[in-house]
Amino acid sequence: MNPFSYQRAGDIDEAVREAAAGGACFIAGGTNLLDLMKENVERPRRLIDISRLPLDQVEDTPEGGLRVGALVRNADLAMHPRVRDRYPLLSSALLAGASPQLRNMATTGGNLMQRTRCYYFYDTATACNKRAPGSGCGAIGGVTRIHAVLGASEHCIATHPSDMCVAMAALRATVNVTGPEGARAIPFGDFHRLPGNAPQRDNCLAPGELITSVDLPPEGFASHYSYLKIRDRLSYAFALVSVAAALRIEDGRIAQARVALGGVAHKPWRVASAEQLLEGRHPGEEIFLRCADALLHGAKGQGGNDFKISLARRAIARALGQAADGTPQRQFDKRIA
Repeated sequence: MNPFSYQRAGDIDEAVREAAAGGACFIAGGTNLLDLMKENVERPRRLIDISRLPLDQVEDTPEGGLRVGALVRNADLAMHPRVRDRYPLLSSALLAGASPQLRNMATTGGNLMQRTRCYYFYDTATACNKRAPGSGCGAIGGVTRIHAVLGASEHCIATHPSDMCVAMAALRATVNVTGPEGARAIPFGDFHRLPGNAPQRDNCLAPGELITSVDLPPEGFASHYSYLKIRDRLSYAFALVSVAAALRIEDGRIAQARVALGGVAHKPWRVASAEQLLEGRHPGEEIFLRCADALLHGAKGQGGNDFKISLARRAIARALGQAADGTPQRQFDKRIA
């Protein structure tokens, strides 16, 4: 048993101040942190409970978008009327993740912060640079079915596990944080990191910084979208490959395109030049596959996950086809349409 102290923060300033002192973790729903503590992966000396802070609202922004509080539960966000009507891609991605019980507890901020499900990260008897920097990567040369094919390094081939984050990456959300140095807004694409030579760092948060909300821009791609998740079983499994596809179609041509991938890299994967290949073109399988090839340029398997590259190529084309046709993947009946 690893001893730790527990403190419930009375307000945001107190939470930030206590976290800045070091050795602390924020806890809200606890759906990932408690697992990590039980497996002896995380050993915080202090837990700062932020679950009572006033960060659980969904509000309109002056620019015409939505501001999602960091403590909004995944289940509530997925079913929120304004999210379902204006950002159905996000709602669909949330419903594709976890189980109903977990979605009832997991929060928006916690979803952004959740850590990889790499087997070697969770097994403290194996080498893992993410868990113990400098110890090596047991996954390289090991069992790699769930591991990265894009953006990996010689130090880490883990993947980011979130479904929600893939949709938010495609929507170009903004993460609002506050910390000892004040508040700042982080473009979603810059929030998570590739492993490089410091895989222990999942994101760009500074010590003591707290996520307060996420802003969604006005464009929600409500008519032409799809979230397609390929996994080993139909429910309660992390993605082998997932695709968030969002299109704006005008006069039969693609006026704007967004595509983000999950399950293939240390962060949700987007390539702006691949999206630009679609813009101004008529929707069709040929251009969808060209986009897929551009998204997957440089992809490299580890043997056990080589199949992910061809699987991702087909999944991208399928998701873009669903989005173009206005027939998004259903999440309550998870069989691929």
